[in-house]
Amino acid sequence: MIIDMPSTTANGVAKRMVDLRESHGAIALSRVLTLVLVVGDDDAEPAIESANHASHEHPCRILVVVRGSSRGSARLDAQIRVGGDAGASEVIVLRTLGPLTAHAESVVVPLLLPDAPVVTWWPDESPRVPAEDPVGRLAQRRITDAAACKRPNAAMRERAETYHPGDTDLAWTRITGWRALLAAALDQPPFEDVTSARVVGASDSPSADLLAAWLAFALRCPITRTKAAGVDGLVNVTLDRSSGPLELDRPGDEIATLSAPGRDDRRVALPKRLDRDCLAEELRRLDPDEIYAHVLSDGLTLLRETGRTTRSKSPKRRRGSR
Repeated sequence: MIIDMPSTTANGVAKRMVDLRESHGAIALSRVLTLVLVVGDDDAEPAIESANHASHEHPCRILVVVRGSSRGSARLDAQIRVGGDAGASEVIVLRTLGPLTAHAESVVVPLLLPDAPVVTWWPDESPRVPAEDPVGRLAQRRITDAAACKRPNAAMRERAETYHPGDTDLAWTRITGWRALLAAALDQPPFEDVTSARVVGASDSPSADLLAAWLAFALRCPITRTKAAGVDGLVNVTLDRSSGPLELDRPGDEIATLSAPGRDDRRVALPKRLDRDCLAEELRRLDPDEIYAHVLSDGLTLLRETGRTTRSKSPKRRRGSR
């Protein structure tokens, strides 16, 4: 069910939500949090779809603040989506216009679930300091996405400079599988120190930068970050040890090959993660991500001080890999 409310107020939307619950039983009360999306017009529907998917694991109230034109008079157009149009949640789309675009918090506060955590997600461009943004100040967790910004690498540097506990970025969440596979491989014999490592990925991949920084922080060894042309995202990690290299190579979008000296190559599922899956993972925890914080504060610094950056026309491929 979709209900349009043009030229309304946040209090008017809140009263309509109460009416729907009392008269139709359309609104369930077992919501575990409020998820606030702040997004531009063009990216609103894909973001809502991702939030709806994540809501099946985390039932929540989804407030979507759509930034409209800042010209003209202040106006709020709202839309309520419940039932089959809202996944396992209730979705309230708030399109702000005129001077109201600069005061999104004023339309969000009356619609927050009482006594429930708040998570704010910026699926596209985000404020330079999310924790100091008026909507960001309402939240226990603040989720950004450097890869969706116009300048992903610059955005990632800003994340490091302005980090506050509770901040996270989907560029970090996208490498969960890579980190898990590499950590598990190093937990198997031979138990040797890693002397150096190489990370290959697209030049504008903040996920590749974060993985290189994580390795620099965790292994305390020289890291080479190779920026390859003609690839998308992260494609290869090689860890050098005295017995030979341990390599995780993903030439496509789904399957990676894990190779190590003295062992048969192993094909593992390592699909590129969708925003909806990354969002669902981030909603599982509301406490600060301390490892992410260390990678931003220490790992990126170590990468700049002890690592090096190279460029190649195409990523290095292990013999026999696809």
